[in-house]
Amino acid sequence: MSTSALLDRAPVFDALGDPNRLRIITRLCDGGPCSTTEVTQAVPVTRQAATKHLVLLETVGLVSSQRRGRERIWQVEPESLTEASEYLTGLSRRWDRAIDRLRAFVEDENPDTR
Repeated sequence: MSTSALLDRAPVFDALGDPNRLRIITRLCDGGPCSTTEVTQAVPVTRQAATKHLVLLETVGLVSSQRRGRERIWQVEPESLTEASEYLTGLSRRWDRAIDRLRAFVEDENPDTR
């Protein structure tokens, strides 16, 4: 993966690194689209804090919103989560290959460990 592609994903992982934003994403994944008020009821933050978290999540493409009357309805953007998941899967495969190389090196260096 190019450095540019990696840098493009960094804001998504940064956003998911906050426990409250992760709770919000989990709430939206489990319960479907909901209003800011409903998010506030599910996550232990003020409405103002929930709104800030939701706007940040929207900025990085993890959620989208639409106005419905006086409320804003939020929903997960599955493509963004899928891209993040695919990146982590690729990273996991790289890690597995590195462990396999290390194991092969150690076994070649220490024939008694077989």
